[in-house]
Amino acid sequence: MTIAITTAALAAIRADAAAAGPDEACGIIVGRDDAITAAIPAANVAADPRRAFEIDPATLLRVHRTSRSDGVAVLGWYHSHPDGVGRPSATDAARAAADGKLWLIAAAGPA
Repeated sequence: MTIAITTAALAAIRADAAAAGPDEACGIIVGRDDAITAAIPAANVAADPRRAFEIDPATLLRVHRTSRSDGVAVLGWYHSHPDGVGRPSATDAARAAADGKLWLIAAAGPA
């Protein structure tokens, strides 16, 4: 399956990742069917935001509500690996498998 991403959504993810370092950035991706149309940054409320991410629950609830009224769906999440590679960590892989959503990683290092 191929998923398109708008230039604006990709720019938002990159900007959030650059601004958050050395902590992991995180946010919510929304869109329709096979296209990501927006990326909404969220506060990383993880206990150790340099090594993990947890999307702020208030932002998550707000985006779920507004996406329904805007005619888009929450497709998944993004987070950054400021000093790492663009591959999921073991924790990322385990969480993503159970979640069933898209997981995007913005990384400073190679894929």
